[in-house]
Amino acid sequence: MTGTDAASPRRAPTLRDVAGMAGVSIATASKALNGRTNVHPDTRRRVVEAAERLAFTPNSLAKAMLAGQTGTVGLLTNDLEGRFSIPILMGAEDAFGAGRMSVFLCDARGDAIREQHHLRALLGRRVDGLIVVGSTTDPRPSLGQELPVPVIYAYAPSDDPGDVSLVPDNVNAGCLAVEHLVATGHRRIAHISGDVSYAAARDRAAGADQALAAAGLPLAGGHVRYGSWSEAWGRSATHTLLDGEPDVDAILCGSDQIARGVLDALRDRGLAVPDEVAVMGFDNWEPMVAGARPQLTSVDMNFQALGRRAAERLVAAMGGRGSESAARPGIETTPCRVVVRGSTTRGA
Repeated sequence: MTGTDAASPRRAPTLRDVAGMAGVSIATASKALNGRTNVHPDTRRRVVEAAERLAFTPNSLAKAMLAGQTGTVGLLTNDLEGRFSIPILMGAEDAFGAGRMSVFLCDARGDAIREQHHLRALLGRRVDGLIVVGSTTDPRPSLGQELPVPVIYAYAPSDDPGDVSLVPDNVNAGCLAVEHLVATGHRRIAHISGDVSYAAARDRAAGADQALAAAGLPLAGGHVRYGSWSEAWGRSATHTLLDGEPDVDAILCGSDQIARGVLDALRDRGLAVPDEVAVMGFDNWEPMVAGARPQLTSVDMNFQALGRRAAERLVAAMGGRGSESAARPGIETTPCRVVVRGSTTRGA
């Protein structure tokens, strides 16, 4: 052996090498290693022994492509901060199973041209399916019905009723929020929310109104105070509210950011939370709720559960399983939950 030969890296064995050692065709070797039933037991044994002797490891992509799949999924998002897409991605990966499916994450940054570029790139990689994540619960344009792979829309529903979309149940979230405030003894409940053009703001308000009506309570102040999704709006709206309605004993906020501003305003006015005024938010966004003083009670949108459900629907569609839930188009809502902390009750 020459010095050059000794330095040369050993070539990884291929399926062709296995087939040659076993004395069969490449197609037969592939069938034997993939567990196909139409291979004679003696032939399968020879192929398996040859693979073991050569320490042959099938290329995962090639193996999957022989089965018609690549074991990859694309997650296409317009959520610039990852606030929604990251927990949805984590939930999807949990549902796919560790090591069984790889997810390619692409951020279109709210740009339709960039989104089309990412879509072509993902299809070029032969992904088995797509999960499209929006940054609001407002409907978004469909990618169309002519794509070669199934698509699930998560958080932002498609505007095409023929697509499969999953969104948090914001109406029920509003109900849950008011039910919690009523259960903790509050009767003068006001509502400060974000931009009224957002479906989430309107849906949460509708659910809150339903729960107030069921409890026989009016909305303190007479109407929802809509504005921006910001702490500054929470502060200014709270001062205006309390100037006219000083007996308010709870403020439901359309987001955790608004709630942080509400807490600031109550502190400025010397009002104790939750003893004099309770405060509650939506989204259960960790940077907002954990840093609040007291820590903020919030409605969790269950984004990881939303991601898991999106993955389940996608896997069912990719496998062609014909169950009603797998094939049914339209919008499916996923449940939310209340996470209780110190802003609504002592000792939480």
